[in-house]
Amino acid sequence: MFRRFRAAVRGCRDRGMTTAEYAVGTLAACALAAVLYKVVTSGAVQSALRSVIERALDVQF
Repeated sequence: MFRRFRAAVRGCRDRGMTTAEYAVGTLAACALAAVLYKVVTSGAVQSALRSVIERALDVQF
């Protein structure tokens, strides 16, 4: 009985994502990219990045 169970479990192993999982993963990646784009292009983040870059360029050696 245990041998039959073990053989059935071995046959059911997933070896990768199915097409539907790829589609959901791609959709999630695109949604995350859109959210990050909105955050980075917001006024507050742009001004913070600008100030960091200006401070880095104004450093005296």
